[in-house]
Amino acid sequence: MKRHFEVSALRAGLLAGAATMALCGAAHATETEVAAATASGDGSIGLEEVVVTAQKRKTNLQDTPIAISAMDAEALKARHVQSVEDLGDGSIPSLRVAPFFARKSALTIGMRGIGALGDANQPARDQAVGVYVNGVYLGRAQGLGSALYDVERIEVLKGPQGTLFGRNTEGGAVSIVTRAPTGVFGMNTTLGYGNYNGYKGETHIDLPEFHGVSVKIDALLSKRGGTTTNPTTSGQPDFNSYDKRGLNLEAAWKPSDSFSADYAFDVSYDGSTPYYVQLEKKGALALAPLSPVQSDRAKIANIGVPLQMSEGDTWGHRLNLTWKLADNLDLKSISSYRKLTQTQFDNGAVALSVFSPNGFFARYSVARVWQDQASQEFQLVGKTDRVEYVGGVFYFREKVRDNAQTPNSLQWNATGTAYTSLSLDFNTIALDRASHVSTTSYGAFGQAAWTPPVLDDKLHVTVGGRYTKDAKKGDLDIVNGALPSYVDANKNTVVGKIPLDESWSHFDPMISVAYEVTPDINLYGRWATGYKAGGANSRSLTYRAYDPEKVKMFEIGAKTEFWNRRGRLNLAAFTGDVKDAQVDFNVLILNNNRGTLETTNAATGKTKGFEADLTLMPVEGLTLSASYAYTDIKLSKAFNPFTNAQSTIYPLYSPKNAGSVAMDYVRPAFGATLKAHLDANFADAQYTSTTDPTKSDKPFTMNGRLALADIQLSEGAPALQLSVWSRNLTNKSYAFLRNTNAALGTYSIFSEPRTFGVEANVKF
Repeated sequence: MKRHFEVSALRAGLLAGAATMALCGAAHATETEVAAATASGDGSIGLEEVVVTAQKRKTNLQDTPIAISAMDAEALKARHVQSVEDLGDGSIPSLRVAPFFARKSALTIGMRGIGALGDANQPARDQAVGVYVNGVYLGRAQGLGSALYDVERIEVLKGPQGTLFGRNTEGGAVSIVTRAPTGVFGMNTTLGYGNYNGYKGETHIDLPEFHGVSVKIDALLSKRGGTTTNPTTSGQPDFNSYDKRGLNLEAAWKPSDSFSADYAFDVSYDGSTPYYVQLEKKGALALAPLSPVQSDRAKIANIGVPLQMSEGDTWGHRLNLTWKLADNLDLKSISSYRKLTQTQFDNGAVALSVFSPNGFFARYSVARVWQDQASQEFQLVGKTDRVEYVGGVFYFREKVRDNAQTPNSLQWNATGTAYTSLSLDFNTIALDRASHVSTTSYGAFGQAAWTPPVLDDKLHVTVGGRYTKDAKKGDLDIVNGALPSYVDANKNTVVGKIPLDESWSHFDPMISVAYEVTPDINLYGRWATGYKAGGANSRSLTYRAYDPEKVKMFEIGAKTEFWNRRGRLNLAAFTGDVKDAQVDFNVLILNNNRGTLETTNAATGKTKGFEADLTLMPVEGLTLSASYAYTDIKLSKAFNPFTNAQSTIYPLYSPKNAGSVAMDYVRPAFGATLKAHLDANFADAQYTSTTDPTKSDKPFTMNGRLALADIQLSEGAPALQLSVWSRNLTNKSYAFLRNTNAALGTYSIFSEPRTFGVEANVKF
């Protein structure tokens, strides 16, 4: 019933866009999109001001004493970014985004070497980088790959953000801000087609204000076939495909100058198939003749497997209220309720199967997650002549449960030269594991920025702090298809659900000092802390609780503009300490399709680095940009509970050097506007397993877009834009994940091949 509603609503939204285009095509003039570099009233040219909300109020990026990268709607479109997963190309070098192993249905996110040191795809496990949409925290790694709705900008806040953003932001925060209703009739509709049978339809409709209420409708559909063929005769989907759909309804009400309300409801479907895992080098165990080594990105899998879409269904409500209590004092409320159902069907690692005559193989990892969350935040935002302040309280409640099955899906013949598919009925296959957990979190925070009456008001001192109380309560319900057993506090062996009932409290202080050397040069120093909540590992046999992971970091930076605002250079250097790092250790279980994990607070670490963002506008219409991140993180050895020895721990997805360069060019041409974009992103090889010294390849990706905008088909008609785009323009092949196992060999997941397409856009 829910899926029927979702698809019907989506179709209604797209049809509304088409109908509006037909009925009103000749009634509205075009509105030229604002370029990143603009001409001022006196004819001079300069870079546009970048506005961010990192401090719970709108501020100029250059005046905000935090290392921030911001990407607006034009930059996202130029790179053909459709979801957070697409930022994994390295366009923001200090932000590292990767799928959970072969699964596109859950994402791992890190910054400055701070990220997951294990499996965050679990109910009682949290991420190190918080993701927020319009101020609402998204509690799970699942669902982060859903399509983005009409994004105005993405702000990437680097380093601990524990004071204003709270729990699970020890590495940083990603804040996604969407366009609000305008109250003026308008429509922006795009249709596109690409290779691998990809196509998209997207529309954004603003309705005229009526009695103080402004309504906006967003609807989208984006689908693409797989990039690696799954060679079956039964019509199974290919590897690395996606199907994204969504609908967002938003209403803004402003009955007076002192009160406003903004309500939104969104529903989305995110379907995907896993990446294909390739065997690059054989291990000690015998593999079948049908599992040869593949040392480059495969176009066709060696073996066809049963496969179905991993499906994520999410929906949620958001209500933002703002009361203007005085000229310089606002009370804000952010209320939200969200629900997520995610299935994960991962049969991408068949290449690692071991051969035995007539033996079963092709482990099919099937996992399911159900989550709902509610959050409430109140903020008091104000200022006096010399103090700007924000204070508030935060409540978060989350309920999550999961289960998993790992049956084999194929069977060899006697010689390993052929195989057959097994008939699988997941309703009769025993659960490999299952768990559930409830989380509650309470927080109170405050921050104040003071400008003392000295040094011509160029000195600014900011202090803040946040107290948080977390509690998690749940059970490990099933292990290896049966009730688990454990030793209780009285050293008695108990057969039954293993309970989790833990709570933790944490205080995150922050202090920064900023100084305006000139109107175009700001220097700052910042010391801040953050933490990742404690929990328990549902893939373990013990479900033993572990404590929060904590980070303290000192940062110095410079934000500068020069050449009459035709140049902008922002620099930051940081050093930080990691304490009680949450590290996963694993061991295989004989005669079983799964291993077991234990998570302990076993390691400490130090991270240091340097970041630079440069933007230049040498001539009108041409914008050049470059970003660079150097990250050096070292973790201590940690005690491995399975080997009873110290193990070396490797930081995940943390290349030492990473960079991105881009060119954007806008100029009048052919009676319209020509827009050209090209970017290149690169990084060093990186570790992709905490206990494996094998590194990935060095990634390199180029993206491009060429568009002709503001095409006037007739006088008074809406503007037409035609564009061609490509991701991985040079079709570079590299392994972004590579692991080595002595028994199985070296296996990898390779980058997507070149994708490209054409789009047509009509905007009123």
